Amino acid sequence: MTESHDENEEEFEFSRNYFLAKELAGSGKKSTHKLSDISIVDEQELRAATADIEPKHEREIASLINSYKALYSKWVFELRCGFGLLMYGFGSKKALIEDFASTALKEYSVVVINGYLQSINMKQAMIAIAGVLWDQLKNKGRDSSGSFPKGQQPFSSQSIDSLLAFFDGPQVEENDCCVCVVVHSIDGPALRGAEFQLLLARLASCSHIRIVASIDHVNAPLLWDKKMVHTQFNWCWYHVPTFAPYKVEGIFFPLILAHGNTTQSAKTAAIVLQSLTPNAQSVFKILAGYQLSHPDEEGMPMDNLYTICRERFLVSSLVTLNSHLTEFKDHELVKTRRHSDGQDCLYIPLASEALEKLLSEISD
Repeated sequence: MTESHDENEEEFEFSRNYFLAKELAGSGKKSTHKLSDISIVDEQELRAATADIEPKHEREIASLINSYKALYSKWVFELRCGFGLLMYGFGSKKALIEDFASTALKEYSVVVINGYLQSINMKQAMIAIAGVLWDQLKNKGRDSSGSFPKGQQPFSSQSIDSLLAFFDGPQVEENDCCVCVVVHSIDGPALRGAEFQLLLARLASCSHIRIVASIDHVNAPLLWDKKMVHTQFNWCWYHVPTFAPYKVEGIFFPLILAHGNTTQSAKTAAIVLQSLTPNAQSVFKILAGYQLSHPDEEGMPMDNLYTICRERFLVSSLVTLNSHLTEFKDHELVKTRRHSDGQDCLYIPLASEALEKLLSEISD
């Protein structure tokens, strides 16, 4: 009886203290500080500081990597059997997979897809894979495919379905021609869409293709259904934490603790624009000029841009303009948002200062 009474007293004391603490907390003054008040450093300065961090536990990590290297022969055997290799675990797997490819896959031709990039042209990647496979088949004196004329490589004019049919040609020997496709960060931002994952799954199931990939996000397996995992990708899962920093992968993502660097943003965009055609650059300049002269508007209406481009003989049709805009959007130079009147408007996601710097960069 005494013990039960003590327990009730203790529970009552806990409850009383809890509500007393809540009351005192509510009566206190609320902080006026905001997240925007935090003093944050320049992105280049922060990246330089992170690069100077000394690695720890190097001996233990080296021993861990060596234990993975002992699995190389097993991984090659599984690839030969038609399985795909999927690496997961904390840390960048890029160096490990590239070491595996360069040392253990010498009998294969290897094509690398960097999924951590912001945009990827899968059609161009498949054309590159087709060219590599074509060379292998020619070197072995094999009939490359009934679908493609001999003596030339017309892959750029072929549809994706035709390319997949070429990759899925008949196997004659056990160690027949194969291309190993390495996909770093198969769950990367440019590959997360269902369309890309279905295409990669179809590619992985082709007879002349072997795939080695890595994932970095904990929810990456949600990208695939049962058929994709067990029939098309046919994954062999390997937990290979490397504890290596994501140095290369992280270059393409803004740092949380750093503010945008106007000069750096303008230079990066200028590099992309300088690789485009003069007409594409001129279209971009029209859009930039409109945005600078109409800072309070939500963007430039598509019809306005098309009219000006036609008047200046920069485009001959709406199809041509859309091709330029698609290229801008792929590189995240231009974005679309809905105007208050319901029509879509185009805008450049840069501050006025950065946009002025960008125009001066591409005009030099």
